[in-house]
Amino acid sequence: MVAARALWYVAKGAVDLRPAEVAPADGGRLLVRARFSGVSRGTERLVSQGLVPETERERMRCPHQAGDFTFPVQYGYALVGTVEAGPRERLGQTVFVLHPHQDLANVAAEAAHAVPAEVPARRAVLAANAETALNVMWDAGVAPGDRVLVIGGGVVGLLAAALAARIPGTAVTVADVDPGRAAVAERLGAAFALPADAPAEQDVVIHASASEAGLRLALDRAGPEASVVEASWFGTAEVSLPLGGAFHARRLRIVSSQVGAVPAGRRARWTTGRRLQTALALLADAAFDALLGDEIPFDEAPARLPAALAAPAGLMPLLTY
Repeated sequence: MVAARALWYVAKGAVDLRPAEVAPADGGRLLVRARFSGVSRGTERLVSQGLVPETERERMRCPHQAGDFTFPVQYGYALVGTVEAGPRERLGQTVFVLHPHQDLANVAAEAAHAVPAEVPARRAVLAANAETALNVMWDAGVAPGDRVLVIGGGVVGLLAAALAARIPGTAVTVADVDPGRAAVAERLGAAFALPADAPAEQDVVIHASASEAGLRLALDRAGPEASVVEASWFGTAEVSLPLGGAFHARRLRIVSSQVGAVPAGRRARWTTGRRLQTALALLADAAFDALLGDEIPFDEAPARLPAALAAPAGLMPLLTY
């Protein structure tokens, strides 16, 4: 066995680094030495606060998770590292793995996705969120010329806005309570508005703010017969919506988008592996570096990560190894 260290959520708002033992690479498996891992702020905030609903705990398990909800649990799904041992043709390869935060991991060869040469290892931590944004786009059905409003300028919302903005003729706006998101949105090809100024009569509205106010705004700004795609996850929180009034007269649709499955219309052709490899390729654009936040050395994670997750909003923190 090979010694390693793993990050655990051990109590509400508490993080610990614990020893782990990793089996040597054999039978075609790989040992991956971590370089970076991305912290998915929305999901990991809920995990760190013990807010994963009991009904969702099995579905919410991430690949290679250790422990169970609520605590202690080892969680995370955005690790980028270098293949240190395994089949000769994979040695030295930079790979992305859906794996919790850990400095050394043993994974099946097919679970380690090669990072394209055009994508720096640091940026590749966005792959899981980019995969979510790609799924959102499929569920939203954004078409050329559409007016698209994205409510919530977090990482997933901004990635979805960037993908929508790359479709010819679209007019994409990101609405967020933080005016500091304007520069990032504009760098990714979208306009920016505070919620009160968000444009109305939109063809597609993507909601990614994880707030009741944001979802209410989404319904208000959707045009007749438009879709509101719900990309947030509320955990145990309950949401009240105005489904009387004009909701039915305007024939609005609320569509759930969740990355656990490829949408039915593509499932016959697309595997989750193909989807993730596509998400990695989309990250070749250097503009996506604007989504990366503070770097936290792995040794300092117990002291610094809880505060990063408690912040009301922010870009993706990175653990560095």
